[in-house]
Amino acid sequence: PKGSEVITTPFTFASTTHAIVRNGLEPVFCDINSDDYTIDVTKIEDLITDKTCAIVPVHVYGNMCDVEGIERIAKKHDLKVIYDAAHAFGVEYKVKSSACFGDASMFSFHATKVFNTIEGGAVCYHDDSLVQKLNDLKNFGIHGPEEVAYIGGNAKMNEFQASMGICNLRHLDSEILKRKAVVERYHSHLENIEGIKLCQPQTDVKSNYAYFPVVFDEKAFGASRNEVMDKLAENDIGARKYFYPLTSASPAFNGKYNTAETPVALDISERVLTLPLYADLSLDDVDRICDIILK
Repeated sequence: PKGSEVITTPFTFASTTHAIVRNGLEPVFCDINSDDYTIDVTKIEDLITDKTCAIVPVHVYGNMCDVEGIERIAKKHDLKVIYDAAHAFGVEYKVKSSACFGDASMFSFHATKVFNTIEGGAVCYHDDSLVQKLNDLKNFGIHGPEEVAYIGGNAKMNEFQASMGICNLRHLDSEILKRKAVVERYHSHLENIEGIKLCQPQTDVKSNYAYFPVVFDEKAFGASRNEVMDKLAENDIGARKYFYPLTSASPAFNGKYNTAETPVALDISERVLTLPLYADLSLDDVDRICDIILK
């Protein structure tokens, strides 16, 4: 029902929160873990009220949420779970695709993703009753040439996008292996550097090496995240404060939410920088990027 609450994380792209608000629902922001930056399952239950209808966790940078912990909470409180899996295409947990968890998982096929169709995405789900509803949502609710049974929009994938996707799917495994080599090279330079924190491999997770986030401790490292970003930019190297600011801090919400209620997410957002990462990034370029950072 309109006004129901959805527990989610503010450490994500704006669209996660927008999807909740556009549907007349109220986002309730849960903090994140300080190790993999996914939703902190130990803090979810304290946020559940009689208005809560769903949990929307986010697989961040290709890091998987605690899907088992979230499932236990959802079953206990009879809640739906819809994963923002935009970063998680090709990721597996215990040899099971990231697409298989929750009631549904939403993937992004934007050009910057590990697998892309230039633009677009897909939703994976278990419930066959959703087939018609999702088709209605993506195609104006049209049931036939003379019947529009539902109010929907236009979210169809065109043929060119589909062709691009089919081509890219053939190269997915080799692209992920190339990304892995880049990530390993970054680690060889930046691991165990005082003031630099890197994501560590997750247990039982097969990664897609989607992003390479680095969290800087200004006092220990000697330079802030912003200073590192500016120095890279001076050398024509693009890095992103991803995610900053928190979605809960967006001017779109007119100060409605208090970012201090998610202190870990706030802290990470102010110190994280994602470095360039794509399959064809040369290891020499990785070396150069790291040299600039370390200098």
